[in-house]
Amino acid sequence: MIYSVYFQIQDALQRATLESKSQVGSIFQVLNTKESPPTYFQTNKFTSAFQEIVDAYGVAKYQEANPGVYTIITFPFLFAVMFGDWGHGICILLATLYLIIREKKFASQKLGDIMEMMFGGRYIIMMMSIFSIYTGLIYNEFFSVPFELFAKSAYACRDSSCSDSTTEGLIKVRDTYPFGVDPVWHGSRSELPFLNSLKMKMSILLGVSQMNLGIFMSYFNAKFFRNSVNIWYQFVPQLIFLNSLFGYLSMLIIIKWCTGSKADLYHVMIYMFLSPTDDMGENQLFPGQKTLQQVLLLLALVSVPWMLIPKPFFLKWEHERRHQGHQYAMLEGADESVVAELGEHNEESNHHEEFEFSEIFVHQLIHTIEFVLGAVSNTASYLRLWALSLAHSELSTVFYDKVLLLTLGYNNIFILAIGVVVFICATVGVLLVMETLSAFLHALRLHWVEFQNKFYEGDGYKFAPFSFALISEDEE
Repeated sequence: MIYSVYFQIQDALQRATLESKSQVGSIFQVLNTKESPPTYFQTNKFTSAFQEIVDAYGVAKYQEANPGVYTIITFPFLFAVMFGDWGHGICILLATLYLIIREKKFASQKLGDIMEMMFGGRYIIMMMSIFSIYTGLIYNEFFSVPFELFAKSAYACRDSSCSDSTTEGLIKVRDTYPFGVDPVWHGSRSELPFLNSLKMKMSILLGVSQMNLGIFMSYFNAKFFRNSVNIWYQFVPQLIFLNSLFGYLSMLIIIKWCTGSKADLYHVMIYMFLSPTDDMGENQLFPGQKTLQQVLLLLALVSVPWMLIPKPFFLKWEHERRHQGHQYAMLEGADESVVAELGEHNEESNHHEEFEFSEIFVHQLIHTIEFVLGAVSNTASYLRLWALSLAHSELSTVFYDKVLLLTLGYNNIFILAIGVVVFICATVGVLLVMETLSAFLHALRLHWVEFQNKFYEGDGYKFAPFSFALISEDEE
């Protein structure tokens, strides 16, 4: 590969010399170095902003897997989970389409700091708004107002005399609502407990899925660099540990949804550790659950020393095998200058090649503790999807009920006009600006900390092509 590129460059330089009729030929010489090559990703105006999100964390080292590919979908989706309202999503989409349609004009103008930042990320905001419309349809919220878009509600009052479903209760009278949350949940006494449970469990499922994706990316990195030690003593135990605990919790959530069981999952997970041999009683969701939990708990316990102990010893064994027989004694009668030169070289190589087992073991210990504790904290961190979604929904409800509907009750045009203005200002200022920024930052945190730390080192540097213009700017 290297020689192929070498001959291509030589051929291009020779053709350039002939075509320019230069009297001096181009000189091209390969310099051997141990420095890692720079990283270059070919991007366009759509993908460049997503790549900048990843590069802000750290530039990928040469040939490392690029998380920017997945960020194009996962970043706007996680944002939308926290910002689910298709009315707000449409507002942001219209504003973004204006920037995209007139991008040639804006690109040639000098914009302010905030406007330039929004213009640079216009395609990210467009994707965020599209996903927000999708999740808003799932939550069935249009400025916090539910609509029967896909069918009539599956629930109705208990009898014909019932007029207030929030107090009298509901019964199911037709098929389940086909897409998203049934509109009758909004405004009912059961709305908050139902949506809290739904969004909290959904956040855990999304978090465990994305963390598993990060662990699998570490496998492909190790496979590409032919690092079998990382595959067997990092990828495999990490996958077992995460899924023995939180993968199992995700499975319980899905089983509970499918069966309608009233089992307490908090109780199941706590007593899986405290009393793994006790009878589960009404918290049993399927036959053989207690045996499965004992096996998973044993696997999780075994995976911790599996991550910690073997890798440092294998690295030490590989180092000794690689450098076996590399130390030679000088022959008698050799020239003193040669002895001195080779002695310096050997000292320098020994300094660079020195293997500190204690340092490697401590590093592996820190990495193991970080992953074990991070498996818990990172899963809990994904609950911010639930918390911010709830905050956005409740703020939207407050502005609609306590500002807009309250002013409609006065039957006064002047008061109504004031109420509409306050509602628009509150919606734009709080929900479309502050909440957007908040959800953006939280989605960024989930990608940097919870997802990318599973596989992404980000210790490389960008490729900077040679340019006379840049040289002249540096000199000035």
